[in-house]
Amino acid sequence: MTGWLLLIALVALTAIGLWRLGRVPPAAVELLGAAALIAVAGYVWQGSPALPGKPTSPAGSTSAPADRALLAAIVAGRVDNREAVLSAADRMIASGATQEAATAIQATLDRHPGDPDLWVGLGNALVAHNNGVVAPAARLAFAHAATLAPGHPGPAFFAGLAYAQSGQVEAARREWRRLLARTPPGAPWREDLEQKLRSLDAR
Repeated sequence: MTGWLLLIALVALTAIGLWRLGRVPPAAVELLGAAALIAVAGYVWQGSPALPGKPTSPAGSTSAPADRALLAAIVAGRVDNREAVLSAADRMIASGATQEAATAIQATLDRHPGDPDLWVGLGNALVAHNNGVVAPAARLAFAHAATLAPGHPGPAFFAGLAYAQSGQVEAARREWRRLLARTPPGAPWREDLEQKLRSLDAR
């Protein structure tokens, strides 16, 4: 009931303010009242003034104390092992804390800028944070990883995977075909790569 009273009072104050302070001509007073009634009707139709408020957490963040403590340790450099940081980032992404994952990897990259695996991890975290879209920052991360380790399959493989998951089939196919062309016949990832390319061709 309080919500309705506040709504009615707010509409009335707004109308009076526009009429008095805004110097609305008398002929427009009826239009002003009609507009206010339409606004109230729209709120009644779409809103729920009788329900209590329910604050929500920001997207891409986590409220888990363990994750916050781990992120603080990574940023401070107390956790500086590449595998540990990437594993922690994967867990953060899985829980929806994509921004924390990117922050953790970026903090580690500040100390180890020449690590291609961290750059690949940053690209993956940025794609996850951008709801699966391969934004320019993620593309740059994958490209920089490929520059640091031109013979490593990881940058091209995960870049192609990110493109495929975001629906950019041609970009994924381009990355994976280039990787396949330089993959030795007995490489352990070749069969998986060929299967993924067949799946793209089927799409």
